[in-house]
Amino acid sequence: MDEAAVLRQVVRQIQEHCQLSASPSLDRPHQINPRQMRTLSFSFCVFPLLSGLISVGFIPVVLLYVLEFNNSLEYDFCGLLMKDKSGTKMVEVLEPPPCKRQRRGNPAKAISSISSDIMDQQIWKNFPEDLFEAVIARLPTESFFKFRTVCRKWNSLLSSRSFSHQIAEVPQLHPWFYAVTHENIAKGVMYNPARRKWHHISIPFLPAKIVYLPVASAGGLICFLDLAHKNFYVSNPLTSSFKELPPRSYRVWSRVAVGMILNGKTAGNGYKIMWLGCNGDHEIYDSVHNSWTHCADFPPSIKLPFSLNFRSQTVSTCSTIYFMHTEPNGILAYDVAIGVWKQYLIPSPPHLTDHTLAEHEGQILLVGLVTKNAANCIYIWEMQKMTLLWKEVDRMPNIWCLELYGKHVRMTCLGNHGLLMLSLRSKRMNRLVMCNLATKEWQRVPECLHPHGKKRQTIACGTALHPFPTALA
Repeated sequence: MDEAAVLRQVVRQIQEHCQLSASPSLDRPHQINPRQMRTLSFSFCVFPLLSGLISVGFIPVVLLYVLEFNNSLEYDFCGLLMKDKSGTKMVEVLEPPPCKRQRRGNPAKAISSISSDIMDQQIWKNFPEDLFEAVIARLPTESFFKFRTVCRKWNSLLSSRSFSHQIAEVPQLHPWFYAVTHENIAKGVMYNPARRKWHHISIPFLPAKIVYLPVASAGGLICFLDLAHKNFYVSNPLTSSFKELPPRSYRVWSRVAVGMILNGKTAGNGYKIMWLGCNGDHEIYDSVHNSWTHCADFPPSIKLPFSLNFRSQTVSTCSTIYFMHTEPNGILAYDVAIGVWKQYLIPSPPHLTDHTLAEHEGQILLVGLVTKNAANCIYIWEMQKMTLLWKEVDRMPNIWCLELYGKHVRMTCLGNHGLLMLSLRSKRMNRLVMCNLATKEWQRVPECLHPHGKKRQTIACGTALHPFPTALA
């Protein structure tokens, strides 16, 4: 009997068995799980589907259907079984065609069941409290102020010492910026550079009908000084924590430069605020003792009086506060830990107009607007303590400098720690730019608009601060 006759006889026997066993027909392929191949309860058959034999270096290739003739009617495997001249068998698995199954049951009930299992109080009541606080401390600041309204327990995290410690362990990437505008100087605005978004806030405890300006910041707290230069205030603008400082010992009505520094890693260890006048008068406020004290006198090498640059903010590194003065140009440094004054006489770069001090990774920087003929550009220099000179390290992109050509530009620096925000304004221009001192990247800042309209607001002054929700004034 030839091969074709044998195959026809085998197929006929299988079809008869399918009819007797009520098995599916062979007219279309069915599938079986490959894991079930070793537990087949019936031998398999060969059914040729090719009209001709294709020779590919093996014995002629045929398509096999592996069937299981037990009570199961579900199959999920099909494949090619090939045999080479050495007798080795190879199975090429083919993906089964996708099948759409009808959804059973009510999905809402299933989700409700899953949610009830997930939020089971028996499971979550033993969740470690320190782990919970560690997760919350790493949420974005905006998210923190949304979830604190959920319950009293979550809101009480603001006064938790352990939660404050958790926040202190989270590295601070970029500071926020607090500023006041010319259009609404009684209220402040805050800018989040991570989300490129402005927030309009108010500090309800500050005295009404008094103009107060942000002059320094540290540890999430901002120091305010009224325009009459009489009273100091400290506040956390995120939580409205507020304190009015006691009156100063000196009755100084002229302008003063103000610096702020922490006693430790966070504001919980206390902070110090120092003011300095042009005639050499100065005091330090210590939050631990809640009082002003006179610090060390100037050495004879520092000539009095001197002209302070009030457009420049102070900067601090470790325990030292730096003030900028002119005529002669240089820097005054006071170490609050050991009570020692130092002076660095450094000539200013040529054609420098508005300028301010900045700090990055312990290095003192100078940020200034250079105007030569009709050209304007922003430069950044680094102080060389060995030569007492300024070394250029970066400048604003040239294409942006061309936009300032021929304009009478004034510059104000809002932040001077790692991330700079510069306000550039002229008669017909009001522009905010930002410079990342670590990556030397420059980018434009979106306009600050009025909260109840589309009117643009111009920045008057401001400072940078790292948001710290648990910092108390």
